[in-house]
Amino acid sequence: MSTLNETHGIKFKDKVGYALGDAGGLLTFSLIGSFLTVFYTDTLKIPLGQITVLMLIARIWDAINDPMWGAFIDSRKPTKWGRFRPYIFWFSIPLAVAAGLMFTKFSFIPESKYIVYAYVTYILYGMMYTAVNIPYGSLASVVTDDEIERSSLSMWRSIGAGVGGLPGQILLPMFVYSVVRDEAGREVVDEAGNVVKQLNSGVFTVAVLALAMLSILVYFVHFKLTKERVVLPPKHNDSKYNPFKTIKDLFSNFPFIALCIVSMLLIAFQMYYQTAFNYLFKDYFAKPGLYAVVTVCTYGPMAIFIPFMGKLIRKFGKKEICAAGLCFAAIVNIILFAMRGTPLAHNPYVFLAFTFFSGMGQTFLVLEVWALVMDVIDYHELRTKRREEGTAYSVYSFTRKLGQTLAGAGVPILLGIIGYDTERVGLGQSKEVLDRLYDISTLVPAIMLAVMAIILFAGYSLSKKKLETIHAELEALRKEEFEAPETAGE
Repeated sequence: MSTLNETHGIKFKDKVGYALGDAGGLLTFSLIGSFLTVFYTDTLKIPLGQITVLMLIARIWDAINDPMWGAFIDSRKPTKWGRFRPYIFWFSIPLAVAAGLMFTKFSFIPESKYIVYAYVTYILYGMMYTAVNIPYGSLASVVTDDEIERSSLSMWRSIGAGVGGLPGQILLPMFVYSVVRDEAGREVVDEAGNVVKQLNSGVFTVAVLALAMLSILVYFVHFKLTKERVVLPPKHNDSKYNPFKTIKDLFSNFPFIALCIVSMLLIAFQMYYQTAFNYLFKDYFAKPGLYAVVTVCTYGPMAIFIPFMGKLIRKFGKKEICAAGLCFAAIVNIILFAMRGTPLAHNPYVFLAFTFFSGMGQTFLVLEVWALVMDVIDYHELRTKRREEGTAYSVYSFTRKLGQTLAGAGVPILLGIIGYDTERVGLGQSKEVLDRLYDISTLVPAIMLAVMAIILFAGYSLSKKKLETIHAELEALRKEEFEAPETAGE
């Protein structure tokens, strides 16, 4: 019984340590949504069509790689450092190396070969991120089994992600763009009279390398501060692990499927607007430095709601507040789209104000999505009598990578549809292209937010009332399985 008593009671250092795990990853991962497509188009001069194919092929490999890694972790016995923590720390080093390579331009590589270099470095980074992120995502469910503590961990993970994304999304946009000048040294202006700016690849690469090295240190502190408390009952390990059976069971777990789709759309939405807004502020508003404020407006509302999240969850439930918030955010983005063609649509500060209100609605899901993941893993354990976080999280992680693909391939596709000309980088886009850029930066996010809200309302069945029943039954199941060997020996 002592094992059960140690499964909760996390301290402040546990929360900080857990948050640092996502902070370490986001130091480099946030750069993909903010800068990867821009780096490929502006620095490596890779055509948009080739970037789209690259994103699709990388996800095909993820479909094989992610479940394999999750199954491998579940099939291994825990080490003296735990089931998940060792993988997070040791693979953080090659992850940092891959990040540095992904955003470095080597002059000795022929320009025609940059697409090959992009394939190698982007896929390598994805594999290393999988090696770290799947055990990290699985870690929360063994840090504590208390619902409110898990909700707190989810919020701290979101805080860690926000902090980790700050350098790439706020600091870098302020100094990695340079004014484009012609041969006579004059500033180049576009058709709207705005000064054209372009990514300074040299400064940008140095900044990325610094963030990559910092990420290793952050992961080390994460490793030292976290502790795995939840130990599996003996009966959970009394049969041979079968990854195919686990995956089959997961696909019959409808709340799990619904959450996977919502999370896929959430990360697609986040990476989409990060990339689209980068182009929007660089080309449409001609104020790339203001892009840094987008992150503040999107994640700033967290500071408002974090003190009240526990009370809101107890009163309304996680599913309920997340779905309502998404509805509100969708309406805000619809209003932004409806403003097209008006003087307000050309005011970046008005746009940022609406982004703040949209962020208020998104905040609930962003803060609680990882608590929802732990809930569906608990539901899987109750249904199957098996605890298989690694495989469950690898499947969940793969669907999130599909979301990355939707954004990574979707942005180049939409840029091509609206006529964005990569040959005019440094010269400015036409007014017609700029107006269409505003359209895809507002309407597409509104649609994605609305779909997420509908799926949570209609497809995710783990309501506040049902979760109370699930956790009570699961606690009774674990207690029975821990006591069973003792009873048999009497």
